[in-house]
Amino acid sequence: DYVVVKMIPDNRLPPRHLHAVLTSKTFAVIKWESPYDSPDQDMLYAVAVKDLVRKTDKIYKVKTRNSTVEYTIKKLEPGGKYHVIVQLGNMSKESTMMINTVPLSAPDALKIITENDHILLFWKSLALKESNFNESRGYEVLMFDSLVNRTAYLGNTTENFFKVSNLKIGHNYSFAVRARCLYGGQMCGEPATLLYDELGAGEDSESSMGRSSDVAAIVVPILFLLLVALGAGFVVLYMRHRRLQSSFTAFANSHYSSRLGSAIFSSGDDLGDEDDEAPMITGFSDDVPMVIA
Repeated sequence: DYVVVKMIPDNRLPPRHLHAVLTSKTFAVIKWESPYDSPDQDMLYAVAVKDLVRKTDKIYKVKTRNSTVEYTIKKLEPGGKYHVIVQLGNMSKESTMMINTVPLSAPDALKIITENDHILLFWKSLALKESNFNESRGYEVLMFDSLVNRTAYLGNTTENFFKVSNLKIGHNYSFAVRARCLYGGQMCGEPATLLYDELGAGEDSESSMGRSSDVAAIVVPILFLLLVALGAGFVVLYMRHRRLQSSFTAFANSHYSSRLGSAIFSSGDDLGDEDDEAPMITGFSDDVPMVIA
């Protein structure tokens, strides 16, 4: 024997199992369950989003009869911190959670170029891969000195390079470049880091690889042009050889009689007055003896 008992719904209970399904840079997907199973009418939820960095609040309303509710919170900022509260519209007990959005990614291709008394940091613009980043926000540069175990803030810039001076001999430095932090050092981007050995010792392997790739980018086209020039030279020499061969063949064919089996030379009429008395030279034959005067 069994009996079915249906409990009286209590609208003062909080939503159950509130959690984040997906967290991105500018939005978050949250999910929860109704205070009791199988609601028999539409339930109005209030979703309050408190920005802990900007100190602002936003409230959204969600009306549904589903036991499981999924909602997307939009217009968030990368690297932000948010406190989310979900409760029924009648101000019942609440369910809360924290959301940290994904920060902006690190700049690409950070490298070091060494000058006489300073170094230059270069990197690619973050706007190339981050549509939410504006160049006017700029970047900030940090330096860590491993010898004294201290991190120093070098400054910020809206350019894609930064000059660093007054480095000390014998110190090893690590440089970091990231999207500039907002609102009291919060909402920062992910840093791109690079190790720089003591002054005069050169860059680390990553920087050396960057320089090697730059050299290769110059050497490879030059080698290709040399190969093209060498191939063109061979073609020119081959054409000249064929031209000379054709000229010699034409000359030989015009001065040889296959019927007589002997060479044919000019009679000398077109050589001028000085050669009028010169005897005409005819072809030689094996049947005619050679007489030397």
